[in-house]
Amino acid sequence: MKNTLILASALALAGLSSVASAADAGGQWFVRGEAGRSHVNADVSGVGSNSNNDSTYSLRSGYYFNPNFAVEGFYSNLYDKNFTYATPNDGNTKLSAIGLGVVGKKNFGADGNGFFVDGRAGVTRGKVQDSIAGLGKDSATSTKPYVGVGAGFDFSRNFGVSLNYDHHKGSGQNIDVTANTLTAGAEYRF
Repeated sequence: MKNTLILASALALAGLSSVASAADAGGQWFVRGEAGRSHVNADVSGVGSNSNNDSTYSLRSGYYFNPNFAVEGFYSNLYDKNFTYATPNDGNTKLSAIGLGVVGKKNFGADGNGFFVDGRAGVTRGKVQDSIAGLGKDSATSTKPYVGVGAGFDFSRNFGVSLNYDHHKGSGQNIDVTANTLTAGAEYRF
């Protein structure tokens, strides 16, 4: 945990220390929204495992220091479903994450437009929260690495769309969770 926090701090400081010089080199801020499907697998020690699908969304923002390198921060809602035992809406399970990472991008079009591929990696602080009617809420958090890849098309210097795949992990109190997401995204750079 201590090493993960040190890595996250180093990434943040590396990004902040270069903002002034990157602005002179033509850097850009960006915002991106993504929506799609998640496949979540939970393995509970001594009980077994189960998996389920749900809709997912992610809100990301960051800074491109040049056309090929950026830092990003994000919030992702990876899973949010109600479940029943005896009556409707007896409980809810929610999986979310906040993260900080780096993005590498290779654009194949002229003037930074056209088809591109990208990859991203960093750390997330994931949270699993369960609430059961009459019993209350329980949650667990963990800090783990994440990775992702994407491909898309930039229509201009300021706007592009992409298809993205991300892999997140989490754990806590005898449970290991993996969330794989497939999303469509739109990014605006300014």
